[in-house]
Amino acid sequence: MAERHSSFNYGSTLWFLQRVTAAFLVVVLAFHFFLLHFVNHAYEITFAGSQFRMQQLGYFATMILFLGTATFHGTNGIYNALINQGIDGTQKTAAKWILVVAGVLLFVQGIRVALAFTGV
Repeated sequence: MAERHSSFNYGSTLWFLQRVTAAFLVVVLAFHFFLLHFVNHAYEITFAGSQFRMQQLGYFATMILFLGTATFHGTNGIYNALINQGIDGTQKTAAKWILVVAGVLLFVQGIRVALAFTGV
């Protein structure tokens, strides 16, 4: 029988955050699909409608939280997948900092886009 190997230490902060962000993402994705695929159909979605939604504080805050959790969840997941593949030493350090920089850049660009939608 294969031995279970994971870079996550069960019960650690990163282990916990990976699960919390996954749960949050499932809820927000369900909200997204319900709102933008069932309440409003694809052909009804317009730039003006998207801009209106982003001007609503609750929706804006939800999308910023979605951006932050998705960025963390994705970069943390990639990092741990790389560790599970056996990288260590300099490769591990380089991967960590590349993913940190990529995550920050992605988050900043997402904030810029969100603010552009609000007209700020």
